[in-house]
Amino acid sequence: MTTSPSANTPRYILMHDNDNVAIVVNDGGLPAGAVFANGLTLLEAVPQGHKVGLRDLAKGDDVVRYNVTIGFAAKDLPAGSWLAEHNVEMPAARELAGLPISTRVPPAMEPLEGYTFEGYRNPDGSVGTRNILAITTTVQCVSGVVDFAVERIRNELLPRYPNVDDVVGLEHTYGCGVAIDAPGANIPIRTIRNIALNPNFGGQAMVVSLGCEKLQPTRLFPKGSIPIQNAGGADPGLVCLQDAQHVGFMSMIDSIMKQAEINLAELNKRQRETVPASELVVGVQCGGSDAFSGVTANPAVGFATDLLVRAGATVMFSEVTEVRDGIDQLTSRATTPEVAEAMIREMDWYDNYLKRGGADRSANTTPGNKKGGLSNIVEKAMGSIVKSGSAPISGVLSPGDKLTQKGLIYAATPASDFICGTLQLAAGMNLHIFTTGRGTPYGLAEVPVIKVATRNDLARRWHDLMDINAGRIASGEATIAEVGWEMFRLMLDVASGRETWAEKWKLHNALVLFNPAPVT
Repeated sequence: MTTSPSANTPRYILMHDNDNVAIVVNDGGLPAGAVFANGLTLLEAVPQGHKVGLRDLAKGDDVVRYNVTIGFAAKDLPAGSWLAEHNVEMPAARELAGLPISTRVPPAMEPLEGYTFEGYRNPDGSVGTRNILAITTTVQCVSGVVDFAVERIRNELLPRYPNVDDVVGLEHTYGCGVAIDAPGANIPIRTIRNIALNPNFGGQAMVVSLGCEKLQPTRLFPKGSIPIQNAGGADPGLVCLQDAQHVGFMSMIDSIMKQAEINLAELNKRQRETVPASELVVGVQCGGSDAFSGVTANPAVGFATDLLVRAGATVMFSEVTEVRDGIDQLTSRATTPEVAEAMIREMDWYDNYLKRGGADRSANTTPGNKKGGLSNIVEKAMGSIVKSGSAPISGVLSPGDKLTQKGLIYAATPASDFICGTLQLAAGMNLHIFTTGRGTPYGLAEVPVIKVATRNDLARRWHDLMDINAGRIASGEATIAEVGWEMFRLMLDVASGRETWAEKWKLHNALVLFNPAPVT
């Protein structure tokens, strides 16, 4: 990295000595004629985060960043050229055959001991970082009723139960006009079920049903699957709006309120206690990414990931399309051939899913990603993978599945922010790390979210939405290790009950299910 005491001095970041491109650091980019400390002169204006050629490239030459070919020069490009999306041709996707299988498994890391947080221990052994009453739904038709009830519970009942942090509706757009037994239908069904079992709900999730939906409560929650109190009915915590006892809208609300009081009383008994850091289940994700994501925020997350794994915790990294082009880097780190093969199966399944829909591989990256300097999905993948750190990959989860082991886990999810977050919730996540370069007001009601900015400019402009400014790495004010340790300590603090900015502003966005099954 070339740095200078002056913020106006032209600067770029080089990721590897073998790279023939680097990204411009300066806020606002640089004009044509700007000269770097090594004498390289820009032939044209280059926006911040975008690539400048460090040497002459002939048409067809490899464009190399992260010591990986991210594309090919679409025309002759002299040193000092702006390598924008239109002059970088995307390479073909890596084949899933002949991959390295467990060839570079990292050695076990030195344990990191003595770190704790204050969490809620559950009867099943899991630990919550929050104490929340969750009201799940079997069908989208009841969402309006649940919204109304949640506001009344929050305003009228919650103040009487001081140990309960919040009440949230686990609403979705599934359950009615669906082919309930179609291939792939098990994914949204198990996702809804497993979200209700998230550690932050203390085994006290309520269920609101309409009555005529295809996704019946007994199918969603087989008897005994949620060990909660109930109002005397056969089904635990269930309110069915079509029951004959309901006469008018307010009768439905009264039934939900009555059940909520039973659940709130149980949740109010929960108390925080000191637990080891190994009880953290952290989901890591990036959204609104830019070229700095893989330089600042994501490497810092990777450093914190290693600390968590050393402490015995669980970390999930995800986003199939954003790691697909680096699959060889992942299969080589798998602890066993079985883990590597599981990753390959998930990639192949998703390849076929996209093929059925006629999806164009170039659809990822997004317009915002490209504006932030990412030319294509190969370049984006290299910056996304670094969130996984350097630990061995010890397990793989299919979409909607629940965690059964600790360590570094690949949780296969689509790259869409809210679908990824929803599936990580279903897996059992109790804390979320979200990095962004372009900026997004992403938030989850169900777990605390720590937001990390990749650039100083974003951290300044969105000062009350970002919790950590990783842009200091690019400006030379902090190292990856320093920001990684800051993140690790903040995770323990937030898990113990401290709010993040995202929680302060109640940025509670809706859950989005991954539903590959056909609609009828």
